Formats: sequence, structure tokens, C-alpha cells
Amino acid sequence: MNIQGNTALVTGAGSGMGAATAKYLSDMGCRVILLDINEAAVHKMAEQLGGIPVVCDVTQSEAVESLLQALLRECPEIRIVVNCAGIAPSQRIVGRDGPMALDDFDQVIQVNLLGTFNVMRVFSTHMSQLNVNNDDGERGIIINTASVAAYEGQIGQVAYAASKGGIIAMTLPAARELARFGVRVMTIAPGLVGTPLLLDMPQDIQESLVAQVPFPKRLGKPDEYAMLVGHIINNPLLNGEVIRLDGGIRMQAK
Repeated sequence: MNIQGNTALVTGAGSGMGAATAKYLSDMGCRVILLDINEAAVHKMAEQLGGIPVVCDVTQSEAVESLLQALLRECPEIRIVVNCAGIAPSQRIVGRDGPMALDDFDQVIQVNLLGTFNVMRVFSTHMSQLNVNNDDGERGIIINTASVAAYEGQIGQVAYAASKGGIIAMTLPAARELARFGVRVMTIAPGLVGTPLLLDMPQDIQESLVAQVPFPKRLGKPDEYAMLVGHIINNPLLNGEVIRLDGGIRMQAK
């Protein structure tokens, strides 16, 4: 799939890896639709990139369905989708005040897992109806975002790890199912990336996390996530797989 000349939807594009991905794709000649629930952030990024800003809650089925119909008036062919929208609260199963509230667990599942699937189901349907884009018969690609927490979740990450594990579990069956339409599905599982979530932590905590990374001994950069997105889009043989982007880290229980 060529990046240049195509249109991409990037969720969670108001900041972090989503914003970096939107910028990377835009710089490579792609028309970018930036989606985020944070209106101010997504409009600011879209203005910088000359992209299309969209404010939408990815957990709402009708909202995402209506969004597609609205976008088609301006963007009749959306062939690239990168799902970066997500939340990462930390909460123990058994806390000082008793058990984790079920609604708190559900919220993480709703945003990270259901939200990813919601966007994937709506936009893969759109892609399946497009003309083929190349000699392989490709029509589109969907790249989802998991986390190394799906494999080595830390204390307090049970909801987050479960949500990201679900994204990983969807990857192969989704790729198999959508293969007949020429739509690829891939997942990236980042490790410690320097997004606002990590950079707002105390310096000593950041240093203790970086110490667990074999090489390079630093936080990952959102731009490095975006670069991998670009390679996945360009490489047609990448399908149905999860790629860890983590400097070789294997998180230890703390």
C-alpha cells in the first residue's frame, strides 16, 4: 500500500503516538484525518498538518458509523486506519477502599478494546467495497495498538493488560477474515514510549523503568512508532502479526 496519495484515519491523533503518526503520514504525502475526543488538541494538530480534524468517541457505535458517512463526502476512499486511541489508568484489584469498581475496569475495556474494534469493523467494511489498489489486490490496511503490558502487565495494570491482550488476540482472526477483501490487519505492541503519560511521572520512576530496557537505554520516541507504521503500510507481506517495539524489554513484576 502506498502512503503517498492515499487517505488515512488516525485515532488518538491529538497527542503522543497518534499525533506523531499523523505527522509522519502527512509528511509522506498522505491525506490525514485526525480523530480524538479532545477537541482542542485534535484541532491544533490538524491545523499544523493541514489535516481534517474529527471529534468522536470511539466507543459509540452510531457515532463512528455516522462519522464514516460524513467523511465519505470529502474522502471517498479511506484505505489506511491506525488505531492509537486509548487510556491507561492504574488501579489495583484490591485497593485500600476495597475491590476495584467494575465500572472502572469496564471503562478501560470499552475505550481500548471495544473502541479499537468499533473503528475496525466500520472502516474495514468501507475498505471492502473499494477497488483494489495494487497488483496484490490490496484494498486497505488497519494497524492497531496494543502494549507489552499484554504480555507482562504490572501490578495495577489488570484492566489495561486485559484490554491490550484483547487487541492482540483479535489480530490474527481479523486478518484471516478480512484477507478475502484484500485488507491487512497488524498490531504494534509498544514498550516504554515517551508520551505525556510516562513523561509526567517522577524522574526516579522514569529512570527505574529505563533501567529495564536492554538497548537502547531510553524511552522510545513517538516518532519511532510512526516510522514502524510507515514500514508496515509499505510492506505488503506484513499481515496478521504483532510487532513488539520495546528495545527488548521484558517487564518484571514490581
